[in-house]
Order: sequence, then structure tokens, then C-alpha cells
Amino acid sequence: MKKGILAVSFGTSHIDTMEKTIDVLEKEFAKTFEEAVVYRAFTSNMIIKKLKRTANIKVQTVGEALEKMAADGIEEVIVQPTHVINGIENDRMLQEVMEHMHLFRKVYVGKPLLSSVEDYKKAIHAVMEKTVIGEDEMLVLMGHGTDHHANSAYPTLEYTFHSLGYQQVLVGTVESFPDLRNVMAKLEISGRKKVVLMPFMFVAGDHAKNDMAGEEDSWKSELEEKGYEVRVILKGLGEFEGIRKIFAEHIEEAEM
Repeated sequence: MKKGILAVSFGTSHIDTMEKTIDVLEKEFAKTFEEAVVYRAFTSNMIIKKLKRTANIKVQTVGEALEKMAADGIEEVIVQPTHVINGIENDRMLQEVMEHMHLFRKVYVGKPLLSSVEDYKKAIHAVMEKTVIGEDEMLVLMGHGTDHHANSAYPTLEYTFHSLGYQQVLVGTVESFPDLRNVMAKLEISGRKKVVLMPFMFVAGDHAKNDMAGEEDSWKSELEEKGYEVRVILKGLGEFEGIRKIFAEHIEEAEM
């Protein structure tokens, strides 16, 4: 039976971070699961259109990619998202998968990054083992945030950091709760005046470069206005080997 893996990402129009994250992960999938052909899909139609317009790069939607896989003779499909949480984008992906299941003999779906307590622990250790923070610094992670109930993953993430002994880590989101104001209240309590900003997103794209690290109207500029010394680590989660390993494990678990 011909097998295929569909790697599904929200997507990014920033080629530099795509090459360090999505490209690397897909190559590792191909190497680890040699019996399968790896395909790519993005869930953001806006990014798909922008890539075609600005870089002449064609990326398929989930539905288009599944139809291509069926046309190529793939009979067994594993759909693996690179989403951080089980939120809106993951729900949309699942809907498209369900609409195309009839094209295949077998369809498996892997879980997003933070889907179990063990996932949280593994993800935290994967990040902290490769991130150097001074004793006088606080690490502030910027997640995306969502209106979806899965947004509870972000407060849970911070709680888990602290329970594992990483007390110098705070988690905020750019579009939901906790926001920068919540983070700044905790920074004030900590007494530390040095902050390290890093995205907790699979790619370090628009949100990371502009909303987090931009020179104006950003987390960096607001923190600096409040007197904090800010250092930026512009590194997407997909650049961490340990994070990519979790996604590979989710593929293996999906087949069980």
C-alpha cells in the first residue's frame, strides 16, 4: 500500500524562517519515514496567495494536497499538523481531512504539539536545553493566542514551565490571554529589569519580527519604554530538534 505524509502548517510568507523550520521538518519526516512520500499544505489562504504573488511559490491547501495525493496513487495517509495547539486552524484542517477521507483506504491524523501533559514537558525541555538565560533575566515567550477554548494551553504552558523549575519564564499571547499587560505585571513582581523575548510559534515570521521584535508598537518597544533592557531571540519552535522530534513521535502514535 503506497503511503504518504501530509505535513500541514499554518504557513509563513517569510522564506528565511520557512527554510529553517517547515523545510527542515519535512526533510526529517522523509528521512525518518522512508516508506512514505511527504507532501505539504498550508491552512492560511492569505499566505498561500501572498507566496504565489510575491515569490511565485505554489503551496496547496489541505484539500488540494489530499486530492493530489489520491491522484498520485497514495492509499494510506498520515496527516501531521505543525500547529502548536488544538485550535481553530487544526479544526479547519480536520474538517478538510474528513471531506476527503473517501479518497483513501486508510487515513490517520497526528496531534498538534501540545496535546498531552508529556508533550508540554518534552516541548519545554526541548526549548530550555537550547536557550541560555542569565540569572538576572526573564524569558518572555510570545504565543499566538486564539478565541478558541484551546487558548487555555498558554496559561497551562507557563504553569508547567514553573512546575518543572523554570521560574524565570513567562508566557503571553499576541491575540488573546494572557497578553503583554499580564506579562508586564508579573515582570514587575519579579524585580528583574532584563527581558529575553522569544516566539513560541512554529515559525519566526510576521508576529515574531514585527509584533514581538519590531522597533515600533511591539512588545520590545513597550518593554523598553517601561525601562526594561530587552534581548531578542528570533527563533521559531521548528528550529529546535527536540520540538521536531515530538511531531515525528505524533506520526508514530497516529499509526498505532
